[in-house]
Amino acid sequence: MTNLKPDLLIVDDDQELRDGLVAYLVDHGHRVSQSDCGEAALEAIGSHSFAVAVVDMVMPGMSGIELLEKIKEDNPDTEVILLTGQGTIEHAVEAMKLGAYDFLSKPVRMKQLETVIAKASESATMRKENRQLRAIIQRGAPKHRMIGESPAMLEVFRLIERAAPSEKPILIQGESGTGKELVARSLHDASCRAEKPMVVINCAALPEPLLESELFGHEKGAFTGAATSKQGLFEVADGGTLFIDEIGELAPALQPKLLRVLEDGSLRRVGSLKERQVDVRIIAATNRDLAKEVEAKRFREDLFYRINIMTIVLPPLRARTVDDVLLLANHFAGAGWEFEPECHDAIAKYSWPGNVRQLINAIERAKILADDEILRKENLPPEILDDHQSPDASVVAPDIDLASLTRARVVQALQHENGNKLRAAKALGVSRRSLYRLIEKYHVDPSEVAT
Repeated sequence: MTNLKPDLLIVDDDQELRDGLVAYLVDHGHRVSQSDCGEAALEAIGSHSFAVAVVDMVMPGMSGIELLEKIKEDNPDTEVILLTGQGTIEHAVEAMKLGAYDFLSKPVRMKQLETVIAKASESATMRKENRQLRAIIQRGAPKHRMIGESPAMLEVFRLIERAAPSEKPILIQGESGTGKELVARSLHDASCRAEKPMVVINCAALPEPLLESELFGHEKGAFTGAATSKQGLFEVADGGTLFIDEIGELAPALQPKLLRVLEDGSLRRVGSLKERQVDVRIIAATNRDLAKEVEAKRFREDLFYRINIMTIVLPPLRARTVDDVLLLANHFAGAGWEFEPECHDAIAKYSWPGNVRQLINAIERAKILADDEILRKENLPPEILDDHQSPDASVVAPDIDLASLTRARVVQALQHENGNKLRAAKALGVSRRSLYRLIEKYHVDPSEVAT
């Protein structure tokens, strides 16, 4: 059978003790290296990876404490067990603060040492796996950063900056494909929970029973097929952030359970009577009007107020400036790609009902069909080439300067909403206060709004 026990390093200047430890551990299936001083131990560690190092506290030259610090500096996955003689217990306690896994008094009992080594090895393996998992998650994270210079997006960035440090729930509203998960990740990354996990779940993607199990976990035998107990995503996200996408799709039966977690952090797994406590920040997103869902009795009013402490509204792509659309297109194309002018024009004039997600797909399609590194109009999807918009469409011609373009959008929104500033601000994706500033900045006269 393959030897799966950890590789060990024994460091002690007492040759008799060292030989005894090595012989015992080799007899019990370990691969063991040995050193008689700290300097030799560092050479061994420099050429081989050890799960556990057993180090004598007091040695000539480099002490066990000094060796511990150097091991932890360069090999954080290696666990260190210190062996201490009489009168060095206080130093050993100090060593624990520096990262030692445990310490044992001499003369050491072999069976006790092997038990501690096994636990230390398990800890080292878990630390390594967690580091690898974080790297995998980081590689799998979305590569698209948030881009935009329009007033609507500048307001989104401002709200993210203000809301991120808070521990309160945040609600993100916007059409499908506008980038709600990117906003959630930006909030998490700028929060005090950034070193903890951000876990994502989409309420629209799972049926109610499976969604309940995914969120809250279940016990063994709770339902057919529950062969083992399972943590829910609230427990997985403990200490971090849970992003609940399409929360408007959450079944009425699950809404009280979510409310309970928001109120006091307590939950019960499916099939369990045991209360569990979690510390999770909730960021929710929806493309529905939750206020109307509350009026229709499809969404609990108390839950709505719990998650609606602050709302960030993401504007649809058609409500953003042409400059924003082209900035996004250039970003998604990537380095080395160029647009022919006709391709840029077609992208600028299209209304993008599928928002940023549709724009990404259009750029990717054009790249696949390109014969060289130039993106041409004819390689865009047919719906963009066939789009015939009226002169008063939501996108203004791209040769207009940014100030004129922004002013035109403000006037257009006010006209469309018959002068109602609250609805116009919502259509633009800005706060009412920001809309008033834009009206003042661009000298929009009431006579221009009259329809």
